[in-house]
Amino acid sequence: MRLLIAEDDLDLAEALAVFLEKHQYTVDAVHDGSAALDYAGTGDYDAVILDIMMPKLDGLQVLARLRDSGVSTPVMLLTAKGEKDDRVAGFNSGADDYLPKPFAPDELLARVRAMLRRAGDYKPAVLRFGDLELDCGSGAIRRGGRSERLSGREFQVMELFMRSPRVILPAERIMERVWGWDAEAEINVVWVHISNLRKKLAGVGSSVTIRASRGLGYSLEDRG
Repeated sequence: MRLLIAEDDLDLAEALAVFLEKHQYTVDAVHDGSAALDYAGTGDYDAVILDIMMPKLDGLQVLARLRDSGVSTPVMLLTAKGEKDDRVAGFNSGADDYLPKPFAPDELLARVRAMLRRAGDYKPAVLRFGDLELDCGSGAIRRGGRSERLSGREFQVMELFMRSPRVILPAERIMERVWGWDAEAEINVVWVHISNLRKKLAGVGSSVTIRASRGLGYSLEDRG
């Protein structure tokens, strides 16, 4: 899936691109409304994340021109302006979703996926290892007919393991990948989430488990 980010805060645009690329999206980033209109107008993107307050053209102007020209690409407005009137203006201009700043990265990811599902273009991946499945659409793990729903953070941690089974991931790397933008989180939050995931793996009766390697980190292993 290919996404366009239009955001004039260069640090935020880069951080968003890195985060979304880690979740298997291809991302282009532009930093003013004129470039956003040029890129999004090609119709080559599955979705656009569009800031409102940008130089040259603001996000509402870009969105209105895209819709006037017949471009139906799903658009999420990402902005510090979170009042009701601003949201109404955004939706009236043709936005598909609206996320005020500041936001949690897992909420952004969930909203992007939901927006793409509504557009009928998103095919959620199912990751498999051993007897376990991770449904990236529903955020649940499954074994046979048994399933457990994961929280947003649990899903992100599990997705890391499922994409790199048998690879030892240091707790610090997990922390950086999942909680990288949350300065208040401490490393023990990783241990808590791994403990919760182990319980849910046991709850579905899977032979897959998360093994600790002393002094190194954690890995997803199949005991079957």
